[in-house]
Amino acid sequence: MLKISAYIIAYNEAGKIADAVNSVLWADEIVVADSNSTDGTDRIARELGARVVQIPFEGFGHLRNRAVQACTHDWVLSIDTDEQCTPEVRDEILAILSGTPAHDAYFVPRRNYFMGRWIKHSGWYPNFRQPQLFRKGAMKYAESPVHEGYELLTSKPVGRLEQAIWQVPFRDFEEVVKKANRYSSLGVLKLADRRVSMGAALGHGVWSFLKHYLAKRGFLDGWPGFVIAFGNFEGTFYRYAKRFEQQELWPYPKQGPLRRPDDATSK
Repeated sequence: MLKISAYIIAYNEAGKIADAVNSVLWADEIVVADSNSTDGTDRIARELGARVVQIPFEGFGHLRNRAVQACTHDWVLSIDTDEQCTPEVRDEILAILSGTPAHDAYFVPRRNYFMGRWIKHSGWYPNFRQPQLFRKGAMKYAESPVHEGYELLTSKPVGRLEQAIWQVPFRDFEEVVKKANRYSSLGVLKLADRRVSMGAALGHGVWSFLKHYLAKRGFLDGWPGFVIAFGNFEGTFYRYAKRFEQQELWPYPKQGPLRRPDDATSK
């Protein structure tokens, strides 16, 4: 049986880290790549048996590459704090590693839950991200601040698992707003060489909404589908609006120290 490391990236995820770690206790090693959390995330992970490594956040691509470097076994499973491995995925992975794997990297389907239901449309199923199961050295992540891509370092094509892990990307509406704000700020870095306008911000935002709500049939998911599409509108709109703010360098009124006039001056 080939040995496997599971890595989890985290920052202030005390409410989620236990579920993520518990779902990969079957792995030979669990590495939590923490970016100096202040809410006890690292303590919870250690108590559950994970090895915690502290990695300053310099973008998700850099963080993931450093996390992989910290893994000591030949195969790696990537699980985020809002994801949980399922028994079916565990068994499928162990079956692959018990023989000679046909591929060096595998996409893993994700079944997303939001507002209490499984989201079957909106681009959220099967919702693959980068290969989440791979032989160490078979791929690396692009050094991007957010929505990082990957580079395959093997001649074998990427395979796909049949079973799906779970993802709960937003536990409440506050997380929807926080994630739109954080990801839009990180996304500004990708627009650093572009001049944009508020019209472009609105146009890209509307297109993102229509893509998720109509093209990806989010309307079939009811209110959750609408919220997902609207969240994509907000994240996209503010990404471009923040870049516009950067390039414009708007001036604001300033004045010197304002003191109380003396009696002579006030007469």
